Amino acid sequence: STMAETGSAAGARHSPALWAELRALLPRAEEELTLALNDEVEDCVLPLLRRARALLYGAFGRPGPAAALERLSEVLRDYSWEKLNAGPWREVSKGWRQVYAYGCLFGALAEVAAGRPLSRAVRLCDLGLLMGAAVLDNVLARLVRALQPHLSRAAPRDGSRAQVAPAPREPPSRPGLLPTIEGERPLQRIRLQPLPPAVQPQDLIPHLHCPSLEHFRDNYLVPQRPVVLEGIMDHWPCMKKWSVDYFCQVAGCRTVPVELGARYTDEEWSQQLMTVSDFISQYIMAENNVGYLAQHQLFDQIPELKEDISIPDYCCLGEGEEDDITINAWFGPGGTISPLHQDPQQNFLAQVFGRKYIRLYSPQDSENLYPHESQILHNTSQVDVEDPDMVKFPNFTKASFQSCILMPGQILFIPVKYWHYVRSLELSFSVSFWWS
Repeated sequence: STMAETGSAAGARHSPALWAELRALLPRAEEELTLALNDEVEDCVLPLLRRARALLYGAFGRPGPAAALERLSEVLRDYSWEKLNAGPWREVSKGWRQVYAYGCLFGALAEVAAGRPLSRAVRLCDLGLLMGAAVLDNVLARLVRALQPHLSRAAPRDGSRAQVAPAPREPPSRPGLLPTIEGERPLQRIRLQPLPPAVQPQDLIPHLHCPSLEHFRDNYLVPQRPVVLEGIMDHWPCMKKWSVDYFCQVAGCRTVPVELGARYTDEEWSQQLMTVSDFISQYIMAENNVGYLAQHQLFDQIPELKEDISIPDYCCLGEGEEDDITINAWFGPGGTISPLHQDPQQNFLAQVFGRKYIRLYSPQDSENLYPHESQILHNTSQVDVEDPDMVKFPNFTKASFQSCILMPGQILFIPVKYWHYVRSLELSFSVSFWWS
């Protein structure tokens, strides 16, 4: 039977039209849904995936198979989750990430088949997008796109919560759990009530309006000199469209990783998965809590937002392809701090709204900046830039710096390995482009 034929029996809330839409995202026949995994995945997993696939193609509209599929998908997620957290993220096998993605796919469709709120299916898709590897031509992203228009229509109208089943079990939160870019650490962030520091004219990073590719290459990229670019972002749709309300509307139901706590060296620092709406209500609107949606590849997860930005033309001067450019979102309240650190790639930091105080130090000054000795923090300075301990770090004053207050519509070029310290002066959204 097909979803379109039997969808009405699956749950009064979900229409046959929705089933037909979801069915169209999957191969027509069960055997066409390929389960190609690498050798690192244990042999016992493939029969479980095949069983889940068979249940999927027989489940829709029939409570028995849907319930069995839900249980089996949870087994697949739990088992692969242990593999994802057995060591450093960079060493996790793509095969196990694919198993986790299949577990999320089967679980999401089981939720729909059981007539549950569609937000639960979207949450499972997001977990698969965050922690899994793409399967079936990135089917999880396509599934979310199909589900989203139905979300508001499917919400319970009576306000009653009594009939809502327990939310799908999610991975526990603990420090270091979620993947980050190789060589990076989630950065210290502290809520303050800061005033903009006075930027001295002699320390000011130069500003330039729409330089040609050749001028930028010869005067800034090749000699590795920081510069603030103006006029580049004026036509980006995000400059007119983006606001807190817009994020709630476009991405409110989407699950993202949020950093909680003052600094990552603290015992209580952690990351937590939550919806964008919950993040906004708990950490953007509430003044007391410290939370930051930081260094997250939001635009891969939510392509609708990627349509609102552009990759700066100057990235074409790099050696890599466009697919090699890493685009990260940084969204948080005033007072969040990223301590002095360096990155392994060139960086364009584009400011959409809010202002940020930024200080840059040349890599030639590295020894005066006292990097942490541990391997995991080797790219981070021990010095509190705006309140340095001169007894502990006497040579810090020998390091010269440049600074700026980055305004909405400006893009800062941070050359590779340049040390940078960032403090947001108010509610802020930045987009970083890392390129080689």
